[in-house]
Amino acid sequence: MAIPQNFASVVHESPAHRPDAIAPASLASLAWDDIRFFVAVAREGSLSGAARQLRVEHSTVARRVGALESHIGVRLFDRLPRSWALTQEGEALLAPAERLEQEVLAFARAAAANTADQGTVRVSAPPAFASHFIVPLWAAQAAQGDRWPGIALDIVGELRSANLQRRDADIAIRFMRPTEPGLAARKLGELAFRLYAAPVWLTRAEADWHFLGYSDAPGNVPHQQLLAALAGARPFVLRSNDLTALHNACRGGLGLAMLPDFMARDDAALVEVPGDGRPVMREVWSVVHPDVRRSPRVRAVADALAEMVGAHAGRLA
Repeated sequence: MAIPQNFASVVHESPAHRPDAIAPASLASLAWDDIRFFVAVAREGSLSGAARQLRVEHSTVARRVGALESHIGVRLFDRLPRSWALTQEGEALLAPAERLEQEVLAFARAAAANTADQGTVRVSAPPAFASHFIVPLWAAQAAQGDRWPGIALDIVGELRSANLQRRDADIAIRFMRPTEPGLAARKLGELAFRLYAAPVWLTRAEADWHFLGYSDAPGNVPHQQLLAALAGARPFVLRSNDLTALHNACRGGLGLAMLPDFMARDDAALVEVPGDGRPVMREVWSVVHPDVRRSPRVRAVADALAEMVGAHAGRLA
């Protein structure tokens, strides 16, 4: 892809170099794949943050940024002990690089929308929902016949919200209505969170109960807020950002936990602890970028996920 004229002009006008210091042929050979490493480090402020975003080793990030600096003859970052800070030249180049990013991503989305109905579809979903709900149902349906010939599913279990503008995923499953502008969202259903425990806890005084909580502060997450209110001054003996870890700790008798029905309701080692305000209902949403939604294979997977949630709503609530 050709580099926009304003990108080239900013490089030539860098205060550390003469206007003719970089040959036009050198600029013309710049590749977006190098520039995206610069943008990622600038956003994250560190090699490790950029590496997580790009899903590469931090040494790869350092090498690619260094190669870009050598290519254009401009030092983009000051290497500090705990961060990488943009130099004045780097700050001048960030805005045109981000504009280039938007053009590249728009091209990629348009290309995805116009490709054949075969290929890989990446789905981002909360880890426990991916492993305990989506994957078993997808496997069961696929075993009955080739419903989706030529389509491979790439499931990414992650707690963060995938950036669909940057094509982190083709489809994102979320437990709340998306607020980002420019995305197409469809409500698939609702799931219930209830208070569960090993039966032994119901033989003990409520004042002696122990709780299993989430690593993050409750924030605006309803079932975490309720759990914090229920526990009050009673102790949390384990915290985790992994629902599977909380589920295993709960069934092992370590304490009481707010768990989703699709994990805990059919677990013979657990019993529901009823009470006011329970269950806590969460909405399940499927989110795609409108450009990508036109892809036949993305549309097929999105429709299949909607059918699964609808057909198995009883497992969720």
